[in-house]
This record gives sequence, C-alpha cells and structure tokens, in this order.
Amino acid sequence: MSTPVKKVPIHLQSSQNRLLIKNGKIVNEDNIIEDDVFVEDGIIKEIGRNLIIPGGTRVIDARGKYVFPGGIDPHTHFEFEFMGTTSVDDFYQGTKAAIAGGTTMIIDFAFPKQGESILDAYYSYREKADSKVCCDYGLHVALTSWSDQVKQDMSILCSHHGVNSFKTFMAYTFMLNDSELYSVFDHCKNIGAIPQVHAENGPEGHEMSRPEEVEAEAVNRACTIAHQVDSPLYVVHVMSKSAGLAIKQARERDVRMIGETLVAGIACDGSHYRNPCFSHLAAHILSPPIRPDNTTPQYLMNFLAQKAFAKFFVDQYTFVVNSPLCIDTVSSGLTADVIKEKRSLGQNIYGTVYVSNLALVGNAQNATTVTTPPIRSNPDTPAQLLGYLGSNVLQVTGSDNCTFNKSQKEMGMKDFSKIPNGVNGVEDRMSVIWEKGVHSGIIDPMRFVAITSTNAAKIFNIFPRKGCIAVGSDADIVIWNPNKTRVISAKTHHQAVDYNIFEGMECHGVPEYVIVSGRVCVDEEQLRAVQGHGRFVETPVYPAYVYDPEKLAHVRAAKNGTLNEVELSNKLAKIELEPKVYNLPTLPNSAVSTPSCRGPRPEGQRNIQESTFSVSEELDVERKSCIRVKNPPGGKSSGFW
Repeated sequence: MSTPVKKVPIHLQSSQNRLLIKNGKIVNEDNIIEDDVFVEDGIIKEIGRNLIIPGGTRVIDARGKYVFPGGIDPHTHFEFEFMGTTSVDDFYQGTKAAIAGGTTMIIDFAFPKQGESILDAYYSYREKADSKVCCDYGLHVALTSWSDQVKQDMSILCSHHGVNSFKTFMAYTFMLNDSELYSVFDHCKNIGAIPQVHAENGPEGHEMSRPEEVEAEAVNRACTIAHQVDSPLYVVHVMSKSAGLAIKQARERDVRMIGETLVAGIACDGSHYRNPCFSHLAAHILSPPIRPDNTTPQYLMNFLAQKAFAKFFVDQYTFVVNSPLCIDTVSSGLTADVIKEKRSLGQNIYGTVYVSNLALVGNAQNATTVTTPPIRSNPDTPAQLLGYLGSNVLQVTGSDNCTFNKSQKEMGMKDFSKIPNGVNGVEDRMSVIWEKGVHSGIIDPMRFVAITSTNAAKIFNIFPRKGCIAVGSDADIVIWNPNKTRVISAKTHHQAVDYNIFEGMECHGVPEYVIVSGRVCVDEEQLRAVQGHGRFVETPVYPAYVYDPEKLAHVRAAKNGTLNEVELSNKLAKIELEPKVYNLPTLPNSAVSTPSCRGPRPEGQRNIQESTFSVSEELDVERKSCIRVKNPPGGKSSGFW
C-alpha cells in the first residue's frame, strides 16, 4: 500500500512557493534597474514596481542591495579520485558551500577511470550527484583516450544525455597527441559541442617544471588545431600573462575563443610556493600553477573587464578544421596573451580563469597551494588576469575546486610531484572576484555578473534559463550586500577541507540571501541548504554564443520583452521561456500606491464607476451617451429597462 501524499496547508504552501524581493537594484550583464521581483514555484514570474501579489507571499526588503542572478561555477571536481586519493568535498558538501558563497549552479567533470567508457563515467557521476546536490548542476566529460567508440559515445552524450562539452589534456599520462586533438575538435564542431583543453606541456611537476612559456605554447598549439577544424575553443584555467595575451590576440582576429581564469589566479600569486611551511605550500598546488608574478591577477582581471577572455586560443590545427575551442585554466599572462592574439585573428577561442590565480601569488614551498596549472609566482600575474577579465580577453571565472586535506597533501612531502593537485574556491569565488574586481574599481557590477554567471550560461547554452534576472528564468537569485564585510577563514567556511588558501582575506560584499530554484537557502547569512534539492541541467548542443552569435540577439530580445516565445523557439531550439499567461497586473512605474489611490482592476472586469459623459465631447460622435441592457448590474429586470 502506497504512502498517502502529505498535504501542505495552503498558508504554508504560499509562503514556501512565493517570494517577493522589493526595493533592490537588479543587475544583469547589460543593465541595472530598480524593480521588484516576484517568484512563484521556482520561476521568476514578474518584474516591476508596485506588483500586486497573492496573500501569504514572503517579502524580502533588498533596499540598498544588489539583486544578482545566481553564480555559475563552470569548473569543479567533487568526489574526484586523483593521484591515489579522493577529494574531500563531495557533491553535498561542495554544493552546500557553493550556495553559501552565492553560487547556485556548478558544472563538474565526469572523469572515466582506466578502462571505463565515457558513457559509464557519465552514469557513475549522475549516480553520485543526483541524490546529494543542493543546487543545480551540469557535467562536462573528460576524454582520456581517443577511438571510434569514444567518438560514438560523444554523439550519444550530446543527443540523449544533455552534455555539450568535452575536456582534453595536453599533459599527464592521459594526454592526447596533436592528431587526436585534431579529430576531437573536428568531431565537436560536427556535433555542436564545445572542446575544452587543459593546455600544458612538459613533465608532471610544478611551477618550475610548468613555466608560463609552456602554458602559452600549449594554448597556441590548441588554438591552431581548433582553427583548422573551424571549431570554437574554451581554454580552462588561464593562469599566466602569456596565455592571457595569446587569447587576447586571437580574439582581436575574431577567433572564436573563450578564456576561463580561476579565482586563485586573481587572488593569489606564486609567492606561496616559497613558504617555509609545507602544509601552506601544498595547499596552493594546482595546475597550471599560481604564477610568481604578482601583477598577473590585475592583468587577468583587466582582460575580463575589457572582454578579452571571451573567445580565444592559438595557431596550427585549429585553423584547418576551424573549430571553436575553450582553454581551461588560464594561469599566466603569457597564455592570456596568446589567446588575445588568436582572438584578434578571428579565431573562436575562449578561456577560463580560476579565482585562486586572481587572488594569490604562487609559493614554491607551500604544498596547500599546489594545483595544476600552478598558481604563478610572478606577483604581477593576478593583476594581469584581472585586467584580462575586465577587458573580455577572458570571459569566465571558475574555482577548479578540488580539495585535499593537509594529510593528503603531505603524500608529496619528499616528492613535490606526488602532492595531490587542487585548491578550494567554490565558496569564496564570488566574494574574491567582487573584492579584487568591483571593490578595487577594475570592473562594474554588470561585468561582475557577466564573468561569474551570464557568460557561463551562454557558453553552455542554458541562457536565459540561467544567468539573468528575467521573467521565465529560474529563480536562482543572490541578494548581495555591498556594505558588509567578511574575513575568509577555514574556521568558518562550509567546505570539508581543513585549510583555506584565501585565509585572512577581507572581502567587501556578502551574499545576504541566496535563493535556489525559489527556495531561500541562505537567509540573512544563515545557510539552510537542502540535500537533493538540486537537479541535473542539460546543456544543449550548438550554443548560439559560441556557434551563432546572431541567435543570441533573439534570446536577449526575448529576455527584454521585445520577442515573443513563439518567435524565440523558432530561432533557437531547446531554449524556451515560460509562457507569460501568469503575468500579474502592475501599476505604471510612475504610480504611487497609497490608501487614496485605487489599484488597477483585473483584466476583463468593467469599472462601473467610469462614465461616458464628457463636457468637451463632440456631439456628432457616433456613440450613445449610455447603453441600456437587458441584464444590468444586480440582475434581470423589466419595466423602464
């Protein structure tokens, strides 16, 4: 016998399903407006002033605060088995921490084990994540080998399982050679997917064994391959000036490149790799590394501000197949410069920067900062990456959250190459970018929304469902208080890892409320995340932003109300806005609701107080001054009527 469904009292149901955010400044990538937002059943139903709402609706006063679309972190590794151990943040702990920091969707990587097919890896990660995630999530799939079977499985993942991006490696034992990269990029173009590349050459070492030139050269090589197959390219974790410049130059040539940088690259530099404490050093190990040049974070942020990290990569095989390409983890200025150059030549290349590279300088003696690519030791690197984010050379910021405790990092005490690569960042990404970008005056709030949410939504084809505050979009919303401050610490963060690479950093700007699919999961800075509340979000192929920017104009028009849903669905498959039959009536923007001012009458009802009499009316108008009807108000009558 089945268990009867528990009925929720109507007054409780209303307060759970309906929410009004009043008096806030709504920030999208292209505008800032002062309006209210009404949410019902997890969807944004109405935006405007003086909204008429149902009873029982919870009201949040956002006066003096920003209302952002929830952050999208396009690069995480939860429950990741790597270098003989497993990352400590699982899908529950990781997404819970993401919500605490203002991120409402993550995109993780399904990584096949040795001998496992990419289809089986996808099923395995879905099984791990579906019951645990507190927020919505998507999946990239890593390609660790190449064969006809892999090619066939890629097509199946795209057509039946909602995957539109595949990551390749130019380092590690599972790297692909140039010929295989060519085939991958060509097939991605044919099926409308986004190829991502981890661009490094050389041995599996760290900062000294992974110099900026190596990262930049790999970016150049991947760009060339992508251009040869006419494929867009997404460059993950841009960590150096050189890589950033490469992307910038490619974008200036109209190459379809996307650059992603990390919050670690913006907030850190490679000086952490010289810390005498092994635990501190190991915590900062990632690949590519955090660069030693302390100007790199500013450099990369400037690229983001100037829209240089939008589409980027290099010069050999990409031109032959003319494929899009996404460079994963741009960690150095040299890499960013390569991307910039290729984009200037017209290549469709993109890059990702990690937040660790924006905040830290690499330290060769700090094991906690070991990641790949490494955090660069150049103190100029964070500033350079910030500059590239600001200038749109780089367009996306990720966390590359792949956390290992100090005890796990100590496996490399005698051999740095055995330190598990990875750092934290999923919780602090939004705060660090705001501090280093907006508070410092490099970018404005609109650009902040673009590099933390909107661009990722466009690249992975989930805009305008995600990445904007618009009628019909998912109610993933952050109410951001720019006047509050917080100090980042491992003692107070919500992640499972026992250190924080941003320890002691003061950040201006706090996510005071975070709404995930209509549910308030951060309430006055108190975390109330719910395990299993999140859903898997399919990422359709042929994203307009990457393959056909003209289509994106129609999506934007629909978001702004100048294109109806029928026209939109005919122009862009699989991205639909909710029908607007639920719109509630609103007062004009200039109206003031007071006890002496009647509100608007629901559509279809006659105003019985309205008169047809007019002193100035022309007498020859073909309209009677009154109309007698058989059934006036009050019911049927006879006689005079």
